[in-house]
Amino acid sequence: MDQDLVEEIDYLIDMLTKSGFFGVEEIIEILEDQFIEEDIDFSNFNISLNNFSSINFNKLENAFNGLAKRDIVAIHNCGYDIEEGVADAFELNVHLLNNKFKADGFCFYTFEDVEEAIEDEKLKITFGDFENSETKALEIGKTVVDALKSEGFSIVWDETVNCQIELNPFKWDKSFDEDKEYEIEGAYDIFIKNRC
Repeated sequence: MDQDLVEEIDYLIDMLTKSGFFGVEEIIEILEDQFIEEDIDFSNFNISLNNFSSINFNKLENAFNGLAKRDIVAIHNCGYDIEEGVADAFELNVHLLNNKFKADGFCFYTFEDVEEAIEDEKLKITFGDFENSETKALEIGKTVVDALKSEGFSIVWDETVNCQIELNPFKWDKSFDEDKEYEIEGAYDIFIKNRC
């Protein structure tokens, strides 16, 4: 293997394990998909999961869970980038509507945002509404900020719909938990649970 490929694989393993969202088998699957043309046997790689404290992540999770009670779908690790994240949020909204639930809006962070949090200790949160209303989206943004501030986070945001909400500083410390579901499936379950 050439050095560039080795570094690329090492970087991806590092990000996937530090993210705390994936077990070893899932990480191997992601690596196999990502490097499918390289014909590498990843089962021999030494992949060990992090043992972070989850102190900051638990506060983030509390804020996100609380938003469900305020009719906002809050999604952890939603897509790779913002475009995928928005598509996933709207897909989740369709599932909610099909099951007779209504969300006013959404917020999420992507895997790209997780990478930035790991490297630069700040986490960006994207937010919006499902009706393309700037006024409504701004209300959602303010509600998200209130929920995050209530957990003690320091926020950087210019109070416009075109700017992501930034938790700064934010030390990423999520530890893997095989008993919890995240992404759109987890967000759906939390939203439903808080409606009953």
